[in-house]
Amino acid sequence: MRTAGSTTVLPRKPHPVDVHVGARIRLRRNTLGMSQQKLASALGITFQQVQKYERGTNRVGASRLWHIAQLMKTPVAFFFEDAPGDPSPEQPRAVGPSDTDRVLEFLSSPQGLRLNRAFVGIGDPKIRDRLVKLASALAV
Repeated sequence: MRTAGSTTVLPRKPHPVDVHVGARIRLRRNTLGMSQQKLASALGITFQQVQKYERGTNRVGASRLWHIAQLMKTPVAFFFEDAPGDPSPEQPRAVGPSDTDRVLEFLSSPQGLRLNRAFVGIGDPKIRDRLVKLASALAV
C-alpha cells in the first residue's frame, strides 16, 4: 500500500480479462514448449515482462498481442476464448469462468501438459474413456 500525501492509494487488482489473456498466453507458450525467455527475446522485452503479462499484472497492448499471436502461430481470438463477461449469443458458455480458470491453470502446469499430451496419444477411445472414469473415481 502506498500513500500519496495524506491519502492512501490501494494497489490495483488486474482486470479479469487481462488475467485471462495472460493465462492463455502462458497456455499457448507451454503447449509449444516455448520458454518465457524465448518469447521475451522474440518480442524484444525481458522475461520479467512476459511474467507480468502472464499474471495479468501488466496489460498486453493490441500490437504486442498481435505479435505474440504471430510468433505462436495462433489467431488473436484464441487469447479471448472463454474470457470473463457476457457470452456471445452464438457461443453460450458451457462452464463458468471459475471452471475455465481452473482448467487453464491446470493445462498450463507441467503435469497438465504431460497428462494432456499422453492422453491425446492414446488412440483407443475405449481406453481413454476408462482413463477418464479412473480419474473421476480418484477425484472423489
